[in-house]
Amino acid sequence: MAISHIAVFGAGTMGHGIAQVAAQAGLKVALYDIKQEFVDKGLASIKGNLDKGVEKGKVTAEQRAAALANLRGCTTVADAAKGVHLAVEAVPEKLEIKQGLFRELDALCGAETIFASNTSSLSIAKIASATKRADRFLGMHFFNPVHIMKLLEVVVTNLTSEATLATVRELGAKLGKDCIVVKDFPGFATSRLGVCLGLEAIRMVEQGVASASDIDKALELGYAHPMGPLKLTDLVGLDVRLNIADYLHGELQSEVFKAPQLMRNMVKAGKLGKKTGEGFYTY
Repeated sequence: MAISHIAVFGAGTMGHGIAQVAAQAGLKVALYDIKQEFVDKGLASIKGNLDKGVEKGKVTAEQRAAALANLRGCTTVADAAKGVHLAVEAVPEKLEIKQGLFRELDALCGAETIFASNTSSLSIAKIASATKRADRFLGMHFFNPVHIMKLLEVVVTNLTSEATLATVRELGAKLGKDCIVVKDFPGFATSRLGVCLGLEAIRMVEQGVASASDIDKALELGYAHPMGPLKLTDLVGLDVRLNIADYLHGELQSEVFKAPQLMRNMVKAGKLGKKTGEGFYTY
């Protein structure tokens, strides 16, 4: 099935990013959130990104206009779901919230509609269990900022059909992404490796091995990482990474994923990273 119409549920950082790249690729996109102000903020962020692209010469004024024309905002699930070939959720990382959304979508969408979750760590099979289309359900894990990062982690369960996977891989290429295919296992590939590295970097700060900036520089200059693990933790949010770490620790029973006390203390103190102005760095 050729995908030309999609709905993105959640207009936050990841949701509006997914909507943007889809709109730029020529797809018709419905961007949903629970309040109009959230939808408006997401659409404004997309316009801001496109405006910067025009200023830098990476996007033409015509391309910006075309992308914006492909977007519409919605505040009801039913409106967003009308006639879509793909529904992607980018709502908070709570299993019950994701299951509730897909349960509703399962009743609203056509039988051929593919469902995808942008979760970074939760079980795709558990999310899909709220629907009757496990064969047309998978993970589409994008990376922040979506309009710049080239990776798309496609997560398949034992029930995801080959046809669904082929369709989504084709779409990923159309969105300008390089796809990797990963089995539905806690943390997939990227979160499992990224969180592991981030937690060890925090332990090193906690133990006084080196400063946050020097630890980051070690990975940036020594291993060519574009961003050090502590800067990345600040960008993602310490609270978000703590939730993922606790989940992986419980699922994998590995001490590698046991969150350092320093991390818990920082989250408790509201030092969540870039979004609060302070984490391992001050913003």
